[in-house]
Amino acid sequence: MSEVKSVPVPLSRKLVAEGLGTALLVTVVVGSGIAAAALSPNDVGLQLLENSTATVFGLAVLILVFGPVSGAHFNPVVSGVDWLLTRRTGGGLTGREVLAYTGAQIIGGIVGAVLANIMFDLAPVQVSTKDRLSVGHGVGEVVATTGLVLLIFALARTGRAVLSAAAVGAYIGSAYWFTSSTSFANPAVTIGRMFSDTFAGIAPASAPVFIAAQLVGGLLGLGLVRYLFPDAAATAAQAVITHPTTAVTERG
Repeated sequence: MSEVKSVPVPLSRKLVAEGLGTALLVTVVVGSGIAAAALSPNDVGLQLLENSTATVFGLAVLILVFGPVSGAHFNPVVSGVDWLLTRRTGGGLTGREVLAYTGAQIIGGIVGAVLANIMFDLAPVQVSTKDRLSVGHGVGEVVATTGLVLLIFALARTGRAVLSAAAVGAYIGSAYWFTSSTSFANPAVTIGRMFSDTFAGIAPASAPVFIAAQLVGGLLGLGLVRYLFPDAAATAAQAVITHPTTAVTERG
C-alpha cells in the first residue's frame, strides 16, 4: 500500500531556490531595463513601462516556481520579518536560516545582474554610476517596503497566500510608478543592481540609503501587521507561499 507522507524541505534546497529565484528576479529587472533603453531610447516613460511590465510578470512566475520550496522570499526584509513574527511561537524561519537566506539572496542578486549584462553583450561585471541619492528616494523606499511587508503577511494571515504571486507582482508593478525610487524594496536586489551600469542600476553611494530605508520600511510594515492582525505570528510561516514540507510517497 502506498502512503503519502510530508517531510521537511532541506535547508540546502531552500537556499538554492532562494538564490536562483533572486538571481532570476534581478536578471528580469536588469535585463528588461537594458532592453527597454535600447528599444525606446528617447522615451524614459516608455522605458519604465517596459521595465515594470516585465518585472510584474517575471516576479509572479518566480513566486509560483520557487514558492513551494523556499517560500519565494527573494528578499532579506521579508525573511527577517518572518523570523521576527515567529521567533517566540516557532513555525517560521530561525535566526540561522534568516542569515543563510540573506546570504543566498545577496549572492543571487549579484549573479543575476552579471547574467543580464552577459546576455546583452555588456561587460559582465560593472559598477553602476546611476545616482539615486535623495530624500525623496529614501521616503519612496520606506513606503514601498512597508506596503510590501503589509501585503505579504496580511495575505498569509487571512488565508490568501495563494494569491501572493499575482498580488505581490501587481504591487511591485504599481509601486514602480507611485514611488519616486521605482520601488526596489529589497536589499538583495539593491546590491545586485549596483553591478550593472544600465537603466536599472544604482550607484554604490546610493545603495546604503536605499537599504537603510528598506529596513525602516520592514519594521514599519511589521508594526502595522502586528497592530492590524494581532495573531499574525500563527500564519507568518505561510508567507509568501506555504513551504514547510514536501510530499513523498512510501510503500508499506
